[in-house]
Amino acid sequence: MPSSVVPRTTAVTTAVTTAVTTVVAAALAAGLLAGSANAADDTTAGAAQVRIHDIQGSTRISPLAGKQVADVPGIVTGVRTYGSRGFWFQDPEADGDAATSEGVFVFTSSTPKVAVGDRVTVSGTVTEYVPGGASSGNQSLTEITKPTVTVVSSGNEVPAPVTVSAWSVPSEYAPEGDPAAGGSINGLPLAPRTYALDYYESLEGTNIRVGTSRVVGATDPHAELWVTVKPWENDNRRGGTVYGSYESQNTGRLQIQSLIPLAQQPFPKANVGDVLAGTTEGPLDFNQYGGYTLTARTLGTVEDRGLTRERTRPQRNGELAVATYNVENLDPSDPQEKFDALAQAVVENLASPDILALEEIQDDTGADNDGTVSATQTVKKFTDAIVAAGGPAYEWRSVDPVNNEDGGQPGGNIRQVFLFNPERVSFTDRAGGDATTATGVVRERGRAALTLSPGRIDPANEAWEDSRKPLAGEFTFRGRTVFVVANHFGSKGGDESLVSHHQPPNRSSEVQRLKQAQAVNAFVKDVLDADHKADVVVLGDINDFEFSQTTKALTDGGALHPAIKSLPRSERYSYVYQGNSQVLDQILTSPSIRDFSYDSVHINAEFSDQNSDHDPQVLRFRP
Repeated sequence: MPSSVVPRTTAVTTAVTTAVTTVVAAALAAGLLAGSANAADDTTAGAAQVRIHDIQGSTRISPLAGKQVADVPGIVTGVRTYGSRGFWFQDPEADGDAATSEGVFVFTSSTPKVAVGDRVTVSGTVTEYVPGGASSGNQSLTEITKPTVTVVSSGNEVPAPVTVSAWSVPSEYAPEGDPAAGGSINGLPLAPRTYALDYYESLEGTNIRVGTSRVVGATDPHAELWVTVKPWENDNRRGGTVYGSYESQNTGRLQIQSLIPLAQQPFPKANVGDVLAGTTEGPLDFNQYGGYTLTARTLGTVEDRGLTRERTRPQRNGELAVATYNVENLDPSDPQEKFDALAQAVVENLASPDILALEEIQDDTGADNDGTVSATQTVKKFTDAIVAAGGPAYEWRSVDPVNNEDGGQPGGNIRQVFLFNPERVSFTDRAGGDATTATGVVRERGRAALTLSPGRIDPANEAWEDSRKPLAGEFTFRGRTVFVVANHFGSKGGDESLVSHHQPPNRSSEVQRLKQAQAVNAFVKDVLDADHKADVVVLGDINDFEFSQTTKALTDGGALHPAIKSLPRSERYSYVYQGNSQVLDQILTSPSIRDFSYDSVHINAEFSDQNSDHDPQVLRFRP
């Protein structure tokens, strides 16, 4: 990693003391630290020589947290010269207890003056560091801070790695958290033969290796990728690992980073389905963005398995094609290459859908926080690029937000936009829609109609605070009215990760999305009350899974059906996060839309080279 880049894993390094104090105090209060209260008050470990396994202990919190240790012996197994600088060392004389790790990280803050193979003794303070801070819910990393390091000898053989494989990682993910400790697993004895999280924790700081493994998370801009050591675990035909329920966390996933400077050895580019071949070996770290991570001294080589971007079929005669695509903060300052690539995807990969709902269209000055809310230039630049790529001359409709009231990047004013092909479909304009005025439903000549088109759904509802308001529009295709609601629900920001010390993790962001789903569901029911045969399509970046409470609220009373469920379980995904292929983008249909064709068009999420981090979705049906 270049010296100018500060990796995400160390964004809160300066908060070590505060975070450590918090977690240790909380652990003491909950009775999670081993030893008596008197022992906890001691500032120095006992006279007997302390070994690394004594520091690590058999739970997630060190029994020596907050104490001084002296002359702890071991051999250096990895050195990190960037970001959270320090080194790992390991005791070659194991204690035979599978629950206690023999390796630990030494945080030096400055570039370490040791090398792999050095036999050292380390004195310092045993610390529990929580990447991301205590409020993140992350597990803590046991380390030695403020160290004094003595090199005893150099050129020693590194302790043999523990091989992490399909057969060593348990199939059950994590124990249930202790209710008396607020759902935390910190104080529970590790059961590495029973739970995957316990297994990885028992190897924290240890030199490990993985053999040839399939890539399930593409190389990202931070020089990291994800592999699985369980090739059959919830796999799909394109090489990913599908996250299909809250109980299928996919235990074989492991993040890979490199300790080798990028100038010396660039990090390999890999797509989902590629193979990281050979041996990848190094210490097992724990960081804020991904949890357990193999920090490689020796990195395998990527074998390209030729993953290609999908192309959906064109709509047939009489079929209406409706699509959704999150274009990731698009604004006029983005390079023309991004506009051209997105436009080409609309034409070639999405087959120029009749109606296209876009999410994350920014205003005409992008992230400049200057009060601009119009997105006319953004949309024109995009629609011009579509024409240049051989696509239709799309017209568009949207509603400008109130400045900085819809969340997203400050100053960007992201919003949903409808594009439609006027050669195939018409838009019914009903004037008066603005950022704060709600559209409603009336009955006209025996059918449902919107009072405002385009219009926003219930924008004053607290559900939409600091979030995008749904955009509703009334379209006509071959004489049939179709109502389309474009959404971009609240993000998952604030949720605890799958590797949280709370099990199950807290998913606080669901509260807002549940309210948002209820508001949209109520609107759809209004349409169906006016005309139970109305064709309604609800689509967009729902930011939640097809099995979530959010989706259940959207479908309440049979008002909507999640069309992605028409696909085989292994093909249900639009996004890849930490090696899990999962659903965030959805299209839902009203009961009158019974016969349809659905496609999650995989063109971004599985690739290291992305134009967006989302895959678009396409629905085709005959109104």
